[in-house]
Parts: sequence; structure tokens; C-alpha cells
Amino acid sequence: MQPRVFTVFDKPTFTATHVIAEADGPHAAIVDSVLGFDPKSGRTSTKSADAVVALVKEKGLQVDWVLETHLHADHLSAAPYLKEKLGGRIGIGEHVVDVQATFKKIYNFERSFPTDGSQFDYLFKDGDIIRVGGLQIRVMYTPGHTPACVTYVAGDAAVVGDTLFSPDYGTARCDFPGGDARTLYRSIRRIFDLPPTTRLFLCHDYAPGGRAFMWETTVAEQRAKNIHINDSVTEDAFVKMRTERDKTLDMPVLILPAIQVNMRGGRLPPAEDNGISYLKLPVNAL
Repeated sequence: MQPRVFTVFDKPTFTATHVIAEADGPHAAIVDSVLGFDPKSGRTSTKSADAVVALVKEKGLQVDWVLETHLHADHLSAAPYLKEKLGGRIGIGEHVVDVQATFKKIYNFERSFPTDGSQFDYLFKDGDIIRVGGLQIRVMYTPGHTPACVTYVAGDAAVVGDTLFSPDYGTARCDFPGGDARTLYRSIRRIFDLPPTTRLFLCHDYAPGGRAFMWETTVAEQRAKNIHINDSVTEDAFVKMRTERDKTLDMPVLILPAIQVNMRGGRLPPAEDNGISYLKLPVNAL
């Protein structure tokens, strides 16, 4: 199977939203959408999500699923907005419950906040098959960046979330709660076991050196050229590099608003009695 993959790139968050469609049919799934958020004003924007809506309508597609590879720390999800506009069900890996349990404590959420993943329509297990018309998307559990990361494999294409970046940029950080560099190495090796010609669609690109933005590579290219993890890099060497590098990184700008929205399935906290939603900023907690 060679599904069609269309991409909308959100430059403010450097995020690629991918639309995976049947080779010849209208059925499709959207992966890793973006709700714009200005941390200075607290205002949200549907500009990126509206571009996805326009693309879906232009291509004549029917959305069956709105998928997340994990609970993102660098952008807010537009999954509920896209479901409202285009239909479909919202799905994520079953280990989202582990992230919810951790961050419910960090944010001191209301006791009634459920940490059972019920904010999503479906929680996927490793090996589950998602049917999108005649297209089958296999769920591959690929933790390490977070405990809840999954990769979606459809024929000769795979959407890898934050496990891998472009070969000249490397791999995802592992210093968020529940992250683990050794686990990430083993997850990426699972991706590397896919056929060499498999197209890998990335969640982010940062255009190092000023090159053009890119969000598609292949297993063969990653195995040969990834600057952090290629066929010549041992597990111990990767863990040492990743651990040392993570100590030098700043937290993502949107991590505090993003996590608390995304663990609610992409919804803002319930409005208070004045009709306004409020986000928390845990001080000295991360």
C-alpha cells in the first residue's frame, strides 16, 4: 500500500500535521494537529487547523480519525476543533493515562479529573489496526521521548511523532517526566526495522543551517545519516549523548499551557463563573 500523505506545516511551532489518505479512495486520518496559542496574550488561533480543513475539503477527503502520536509539549492540539469541523474520532496511545497521572499531580488538577484517557474517543494498544476505508494503519508503541508515544504505520509510510527528526537534526529529548533515552533508542531501532524504503513523516523540523523545511525522510536515510542514531551508534553511546545533550536544553516555550490542554484531549479547562478558561503555571515544579 502506498497511501497519499498531505502535510500542513505550522511555522510558529515548527509542527507538521499529516493527512494520511487511501491511495485511491476518500478516507483519511489526520495526525498531530495544531491549535495556535500566543503565550503573551493568552489567545488561541485556528489558523493552522483551518488550513487542514481547507486541504481536506480541496482533496475531497472524508476524515475517519484525528490521531495524536503523543501528548505534545510544544503545541496545543486542535483535535476537538477538527472533529467538530470534519468528523472522525480522536485517538491516542493507551499509555496517555501514565502521562495524565503524572501531570495531574504537577498541575494539582481537580480531584474529579479522570486519568483514564476518557477525554479521547479511543486508546490504542501496540499492534492495533486502525481502519481508514481500505487503508490499514498499524499502531507501533515507540516510547522514550514520553511514555505514551506511538508511531502510525500505513503501508510504505510511517508517522513517527517526536521520536526522530531530520537526519541533520537528530532525535527527540528524553528529559520530560517519564522519558528515557535507552527506551527511545530501542523504539527507534523498531522503526529502523521497517523496510528501508519506508517513508518517515516527522512531526517537527527546525531547518538547521537555514535550509528549506522538510518533514519526510526514509528509514534508509535515517539509518545511514542521522547525526544522533545511525547504524554505527551503539545503545550506550546514544544514551550518553542524549542524556548530556538534554541537560543543555531549555524547556519548550509552550510546555506549561500545552500539556494541561492536551491531556484534556485538546480542550481548554472548564470555564469559570465569568465564562473564561484559565491555565495554571506550576512554579518550580519542572
